[in-house]
Formats: sequence, structure tokens, C-alpha cells
Amino acid sequence: MNLLQKASRVSPMQLTAIIPAHNPPAELVGFVTRLAASDFAHIIVVNDGSPSSCDPIFQAIERVEKVTLLRHAVNLGKGAALKTGFNHACCYFGDHLGVVTIDADGQHLLEDALKVADVLKSHPENLVMGVRTFGKNVPLRSKVGNILTSFLFRLLVGQKLTDTQSGLRGIPKSFLPRLLKIGSNGFEFELDTLLTWKYTGRQIIEQSIQPVYIKGNESSHFNPIMDSMKIYFVLFRFTLASLSSALIDYAVFILIYGLTSNLLAGQACARLVSMLYNYSVVKKMVFFSGEQVSRTFPKYLALVIFSGTISYLLIKVLSTYFPVPVIAAKAIVESLVFLANFAIQRDFIFVKDTDLKTPGQLETKG
Repeated sequence: MNLLQKASRVSPMQLTAIIPAHNPPAELVGFVTRLAASDFAHIIVVNDGSPSSCDPIFQAIERVEKVTLLRHAVNLGKGAALKTGFNHACCYFGDHLGVVTIDADGQHLLEDALKVADVLKSHPENLVMGVRTFGKNVPLRSKVGNILTSFLFRLLVGQKLTDTQSGLRGIPKSFLPRLLKIGSNGFEFELDTLLTWKYTGRQIIEQSIQPVYIKGNESSHFNPIMDSMKIYFVLFRFTLASLSSALIDYAVFILIYGLTSNLLAGQACARLVSMLYNYSVVKKMVFFSGEQVSRTFPKYLALVIFSGTISYLLIKVLSTYFPVPVIAAKAIVESLVFLANFAIQRDFIFVKDTDLKTPGQLETKG
């Protein structure tokens, strides 16, 4: 049998497991060995700049059949390690259905990894999230961090996810090239992945898994302060983009209104300048929209005209019938329309409709 014939016999349902590892426990060797004996076609382990004391662990892992060990000379972060694994999978296992990412700290069970793999095989165009239940035995920092992040994700992204920080995920092959372009390299990369996926219009499937916390989750390299700040910065990008746009809007408004004393001229010029800046920023850096400009910009322009008209009328009312200076009236009104603008851009301009469903809720295709 020649290579071409052998390649044609490769099952399209094969999956690659990817494990980013920095200073992993010795138990990782046994886990990888059991993983290699399962239905996974291949396992990629990325040594993300671990200390030399971990060399025996990685040497033992490298000897396991079906395992490829990749190395970073220095610690680059979990996101960077995942992208290294994604790139290798794209280059050498492009015929596989997708990948399943698994943490190296012992928090994921083999049976749960196989559950996520099975769901991905059944729904190969969807992202599969292994979600934990946060009961009384879950460490406080893990419970509080996940609840807060899930709340902010729901508020800012408009999508409810039970567990935004789970590292056990099934990812379709077609989505990997897009993930390789994400700039973040730390723990925030996993949240960036969810934000990027949200705006593809495809489903996120939640698969329940058993939470495992060894010695109060001491093995986790997640820094509750610094890494949380990075994650929340990802979530607040829209706010930061809007604030910077508002500064431009105010500067132009004050300049034009100061020169002409014309409220309409000031409002129109301010909106025009800030619009051009804001559209580019939120499309590329906040909502990760892949929609064509010809589809999104007309809707965005209509929103700018509508919200600008409402703002103008409200500023006019406040400054005319109430003892409120024009600049102060503008600040009050713009604060009121901020959330409305955000919700409209998030749900109607830069994103297709998307549903969150569990495996039991998905309809079976005939």
C-alpha cells in the first residue's frame, strides 16, 4: 500500500490531544500514557519552558507511543504553548477532525477528555466546552474567579457560559488557523478564544465534567491577581475603545462648539470623527468581526446617525429647559446611550445570531 492509499484510509474522525505543560506534576506521565492508549490518534505535549528538574518527566513522556514533545526555551505562557500545539497539529495532522486541549495539572480526568472528544466527533463544527460544577468542595479562589468572569462575560459579550475558564475543550480543525492569529499568550488567550468563537455564529456546546482540585489547586500556575487583570482587560476592551472614542468625540465637540457656538455643528463633527476611529477599533479588536465592511458599516452608520440624533435632541432639551451647561448635558446623555450602543453593536451589527446548547438540546440532523 503506497502513502497516498494509506493517507486516504485515515479516519476523518481522528483527534489530536494537546497538553500545554509548565512545571507539571510527575503524575502527568501516567496520564499521557493512558491517553495514548485511548482513541486519540496523537498527543502533543508542549514543554513551556519548565525548569530542568522536570526533564525526567518530559523524557518519560517523549518515550510514550503516539506522543510528540515540543519545547519552548523559556516560559511563554499557556496561550503561547497552546498555539505552538495548534500550529503543529495544523502542519502535521491536518487530516484530523480537530483537537482536544487538556491541562497538565491533573484537573482533567481521562474519561472527561473522552467525553469532550465524543461530542466533538458528533458535532465537528462546534466548540465543545468541558464545564465543571462548582460545589462546596471547590477552592474559594477558583469558584469566585469563575463566577465573576462568567458574569462579566454574560454582561459584556451577551452569552451565558457556565465555565469560561475550563481548559478542557474540543476545537474544530477549521478554527485553529484563526486562533493562531490571536495576540495574547497567557491565560487570557482562552477567554480570547471564546470571544473569537462567539462572533463566528456557530454554537458552543457544554459538556459537564467532574471538577478535580488537588491540594486546594496548589498545582495551578494561575495568578489570581495578575492573570485575572489580564482576563478582565480582554472583557473590558469595548469599554476602553468607547472611552477613547468618547475622548476624541469630546475634544472635537468642544473645539467646534467653542468656535461656532453651534450645537448641531459640534455634535455632527464630533460624531463623524469619532465614528471613523471607533468603527475600526471595535470591529477588529473588540468584536473580532469577520463580516465584510459592506455588511457592517451601513448598519453601524445607521446606529451612529440614530444615536447621534437622540443625543442631540436630549442635549438640546437639557441645555434649553434645565440649568445644565451644554458640556455637562453632553456628558450625561452620552453616559445614558453608552450601554444601548454597546448592546446594539454586540448583538446586531458585528455578530450573527448564535445559540448556546448542551448536547441533549441539539437537534439530530437527518
